[in-house]
Amino acid sequence: MPTDPVLSEPSFIAPAGSPDVLVHLNAAEAGTPRLTVVVPTRDEKDTIELLLARLGPAVAPLNAELVIVDDSDDETPQVLAEKAGTCEVPVRLLHRPPGSRKGGPSGAVIAGARHARGDWVLVMDADLQHPPETAAVLASTAMRHHCDVVVGTRYASDRSAADGLGSTGRVFVSAYLTRLVKNLFPRRLALVSDPLSGLFVFRRASVNLDRLRPAGFKVLLEILVRNPVARVAEVAYRFEPRAAGESKASLLQGATFLRHLARLRAGRLAGQLRDHPVTRRERISQAVRFVLFGLIGATGIVVNSAALWFFYHTLGWNHLIGASLATQVSTTWNFVLVDTIVYRKRAHGTRLGRAVRFLAMNNLLLLARLPVLQVLVDGGLPILVANGITLMLLFVVRFVLSDRAIFASGGQDTHRDPVRVLVDLAGPASDESGGQAPAARKRSRYLTYRYDVAGVVTLGSQVMLPELEFFRAQWIADRDVDIAVRVGDIGNSRPRRRAAMIESIHPTVIRYEEHLGRLGANFRARIDERITVDVGPLLARSSHVVYTNVLEPLLRFVMASRGRMLLHSACVELEGTGVMLSALTDTGKTGTVLRLLREHEGRFLSDDMTVIDRSGNASWFPKPLTISAHTLHAVSAEDLTRSEWRRLQIQSRLHSRGGRSFAMALSRLNLPIMGINALTQILVPPPKYTVDRLVPCRMASATRVSELFIIERGSPRLADLDKHDALARLLANTDDAYGFPPFRYLAPAISIGSLDYHELRAAERDILAGFLANVRVRTLASDSFGWADEIPRLIQAEHPGSPAASGNGAGARA
Repeated sequence: MPTDPVLSEPSFIAPAGSPDVLVHLNAAEAGTPRLTVVVPTRDEKDTIELLLARLGPAVAPLNAELVIVDDSDDETPQVLAEKAGTCEVPVRLLHRPPGSRKGGPSGAVIAGARHARGDWVLVMDADLQHPPETAAVLASTAMRHHCDVVVGTRYASDRSAADGLGSTGRVFVSAYLTRLVKNLFPRRLALVSDPLSGLFVFRRASVNLDRLRPAGFKVLLEILVRNPVARVAEVAYRFEPRAAGESKASLLQGATFLRHLARLRAGRLAGQLRDHPVTRRERISQAVRFVLFGLIGATGIVVNSAALWFFYHTLGWNHLIGASLATQVSTTWNFVLVDTIVYRKRAHGTRLGRAVRFLAMNNLLLLARLPVLQVLVDGGLPILVANGITLMLLFVVRFVLSDRAIFASGGQDTHRDPVRVLVDLAGPASDESGGQAPAARKRSRYLTYRYDVAGVVTLGSQVMLPELEFFRAQWIADRDVDIAVRVGDIGNSRPRRRAAMIESIHPTVIRYEEHLGRLGANFRARIDERITVDVGPLLARSSHVVYTNVLEPLLRFVMASRGRMLLHSACVELEGTGVMLSALTDTGKTGTVLRLLREHEGRFLSDDMTVIDRSGNASWFPKPLTISAHTLHAVSAEDLTRSEWRRLQIQSRLHSRGGRSFAMALSRLNLPIMGINALTQILVPPPKYTVDRLVPCRMASATRVSELFIIERGSPRLADLDKHDALARLLANTDDAYGFPPFRYLAPAISIGSLDYHELRAAERDILAGFLANVRVRTLASDSFGWADEIPRLIQAEHPGSPAASGNGAGARA
């Protein structure tokens, strides 16, 4: 792009029919901006000075530039040229003379976006109905949450659009048109409450400007409909009255909008196949899969009914027990046929993994079927008829979950974010419906369990947290803990259409609410001088989910603010040598640790997370170990009772890579994923054991790490890793451990003291870089889970005085 000329005098205004003129209005250049603010103007001479005075300070910390696209016939350009020198950010003007104003204000926005240099484009009006301070919050929200589009909404909280719209008639028309467009585009606008907003920000790379055909005022609608994006968030704000001048809306503009809306709907219907050439083929394929799945399901009902008849009539067992056992029979039958016939060439993952996921799905649905079955039987229906009805009622659910989550056949639009993210500037006391729902009943505030985590963070909880049991410190007073966890009634009593993460600021309050109202797995975190977390009753019954999905992210960033990092790694001490292992989840780290402890008499510090500092020191974090399917080879049957060993065979499958991949697939759908996760953990607890329950060993509270191995699966290989690459790998491995919802929504909203999310991540990076300066880092690949054999030999070679390689004569186990 050629360099824009710098304006020396306001003589740049071109006559009608001349090309657009783009000029610099001030010299406030500071390299490439991160954010471009696009402001379309038309006869706004009375508001330009105030706009520059408020907007400059608001967006300057975001490394912004201002592009004003002017369609004025009055003195707006001259006023702008005179006042631009006082603005704190670079200001550029694109003047569109009469005859070049195609698309009206929407066309002006697109023209400005084409000249944007920032990665993000913020669009707002010049009349100050969009407060510049709110606009800056939108931009920072987009950057924190890595969203594709963030919309300033007038309708998502108790703040009203009425003040800014003025007359009752305009309020009615605005509300009616909003409802109309949401009904016309229900899928594309599912996460947006105000698709006609003029205040929004978008990631430039996520929007194809060439696809837009703007007309009139509502360019956001054009962007959302013609450019499907993965992540959308909203910021609720108060729509202010105009600072000066009159609205440009008119009957002609309304007619233009309705014509454009009709063209957009017709174009959307006609353009779906053009935009996605595989859609017709995929839809036909999906229809065929649906029919075949239904036919197989019909045979499965016959098999299920026959099995139920045998258990209920022949053996005389209870009908609910019979229905549960019949489900196992028909699930096996259905899986074999579905996997062999319907998905024989397009199924994802291993056959065993799909079988485990299919079994898990049908047993979860069984829990929903059994109460309905009982009601139908109590109502007088024969047992086989009632059973058949419950099976047919869930047919569509089984197909959707199988097609999208278990077999992952592809082609479905599952990339869209299912969780609504809302930043509510109304404050922490409000909710979407206009106020915090009253508590259902009074609850105790006493914190029964208290923990001192590695001497860095203290925590008190009404929910017992087995992951922190080694850190129990009952002497800590309630009022002195850094993080307090209580059980409360979170959210509205009414269900919601999709899960929502609602963030308020000053102080930061984060609410996560799922579909089932107060019955869901909801929580609220208030981050002030200390952190207060309230979890709903369902969530409180699954302590593992409370800790892993809510508390550990908070612990992680509090530690970062205090000069420590919670690193996803294992740590042991082999004859005085501190050894750390890092890997992606489910690689084999836990099995390696158990073998190092059993066969080489190591001292245990951690298996999943380790507390580190800049000096190369590691502090223990002895959480219970999770025994996945691939870890069983490192567990001896003699270490457990027979019943524990039998349960472990099932638990390790459900809570292994296959089970987690199924859960991750479900998380991409509009489902109450935390509630499903909590119920699963309640019904089938994860196979967690303290390390000394699995293998006799000693523990160490701290060590100085000198050797760090990043273990991988693959052809045997050993290589040194430079510190820059090691830093990137360890950060990636740590992020991989936090992949399950709602971390991606929760983490960007966290701020500790004066540090926001990005600053906390930078602090972690700095701590880890200092730690690695004192450690040798190597990658070690194995195709036979042989890391526990190689690591002691490598340490012996590096530290000849260490007898770590001698072991205890136990040898390696397959």
